[in-house]
Amino acid sequence: METESEPYVRLATLRQLHQVVAELNTARSLADTLQSVADGVIAGLGFELSAVNLVRPDGDLVVAAVAGSAGAEALMAGRVGSRSSWERRLSMGERWGDLCFIPYTEGWVLDDDDVPQWHTAGPAPRFPDEWHPMDRLFAPMYSQANGGGELLGVISVDRPRNGRRPGAWGREALQMYAFQSAIAIGNARLRANMQRALVRLEREQQALRASEESFRQAFEYAPSGMAVAEMGGDQHGRLLRTNDALCRLLGRPASAMRRYSFSDLVHPEDIGTLLRTSAEGGRAELRLARRDGTYVWVSLRNSVVADTADGPRFLLTHVEDIEERKRHELQLAHRASHDSLTGLPNSAELRARLGARLCSRPPGSAADAYASSATLAAGPGGAPGYRSEGKEPFESGPGGYDHHVHTVAPAEGAEDDGSKGLAVLFCDLDGFKSINDRFGHHTGAAVLIEVARRLTSGVRDGDTVARLGGDEFVVLADGLGTADAQDLAVRLRNAIIPPIRVDGRAVRVGASFGIGWASCGMTAEEVLASADQRMYVEKRSRSKANRRAG
Repeated sequence: METESEPYVRLATLRQLHQVVAELNTARSLADTLQSVADGVIAGLGFELSAVNLVRPDGDLVVAAVAGSAGAEALMAGRVGSRSSWERRLSMGERWGDLCFIPYTEGWVLDDDDVPQWHTAGPAPRFPDEWHPMDRLFAPMYSQANGGGELLGVISVDRPRNGRRPGAWGREALQMYAFQSAIAIGNARLRANMQRALVRLEREQQALRASEESFRQAFEYAPSGMAVAEMGGDQHGRLLRTNDALCRLLGRPASAMRRYSFSDLVHPEDIGTLLRTSAEGGRAELRLARRDGTYVWVSLRNSVVADTADGPRFLLTHVEDIEERKRHELQLAHRASHDSLTGLPNSAELRARLGARLCSRPPGSAADAYASSATLAAGPGGAPGYRSEGKEPFESGPGGYDHHVHTVAPAEGAEDDGSKGLAVLFCDLDGFKSINDRFGHHTGAAVLIEVARRLTSGVRDGDTVARLGGDEFVVLADGLGTADAQDLAVRLRNAIIPPIRVDGRAVRVGASFGIGWASCGMTAEEVLASADQRMYVEKRSRSKANRRAG
């Protein structure tokens, strides 16, 4: 039966309990909260000793806080008990709601397990509800009420001040306190996680700011050109940002560069190269326009600046000035394909240009007719890879159609019927050897240079004048009939005959021309040999005529 003083004691305890629960949520850290839980048991629930065992990420429980005994704290703080040992304890003894009470008569089996514990010696109980020093009382802390959710830890208590086992009110108060402690610990963990996240975020932001500053400095002060362009949308390719090196290279201010994309600045002949350059890791060598209208050779190298949420956002382009290297390469290529004395295409270049117009299938041959008809039947995707378009067939190369138009010679021995072809004029200088012998190689070289100039001046743009070697020259002139080719040979011969002045001395050379015709089914050597033979016949004929006239 409840005495008259017990309601007042309960009210005072309730007030103390309310106070300690309020203090649980004022702690500034998780460690402070755990210590407040242990202290609250002493201050608000009438026990002389308490310990808070916190579940670690690996599942074991560590003594995180001790209150009421310096000796107990020194012995137990930081020690770990296995999860299996704790589960064994919580499954034993008497169930007081969520509480677990293990009387001394049963608890002796736990004396040798790995759970940290503290007991004080004392006499055996004198009455049934007296607290024995070896009694154990545990208050599990769950993330949800009534023992639900995740186990966060266990509060262990000892030595009630009144020396008795807790009654119904004391048990209810301890259980309620354990639940409030679980809430406080959960909140403290959340705050700790948020604080760690904020610290990590601040560090990441600092690193990002440092990275952005490093990028800005690397971008702005890079010795070679750099540009950032828009990717996607209506403004795809527009330059958003350019560094000083690129502006100097192109002679344009940064404000003006933002009005352009690289496709606006690239040389018209290089636009295909730019479009074929992929965004990520793409490389290209092309020409960009300067402000003064000239072009500079550059190497472009692209990389994508991606956004984790939106994907690729910007295109970062590195622009390197390769004008000197490209000029050197072009000079080497020119030297390899042109005569060092006259500057004309050399023998190898002549054969390459002539060979580019010839294929191995003669026009009108059986193979040519079969291939043309087969593809006409099969359509553009036919296996032979050959089609006819207009009057002349288009022949396929290894990669498909290469739009090769057959080269056909005009009919020989007939009136000019209007047909056109690729004329090959073989020119051999008459009397050049005597000039070399009489006046030396210096004079001979000057004569060759002047003859090359006169030949070049006498042909159309697009025609080729090449030096085959020695005093032999070859002219390739496309789109001529037989009469046109003969007229061209006469004009060129007349251009060569006038005296050539070298070191104040006038020297003369003549010229013999042989006219051959290029035709598919012939090799370049065969075409040149045919023109050479015709030149030889023409020279012999003129020699006989001169002897008869003499």
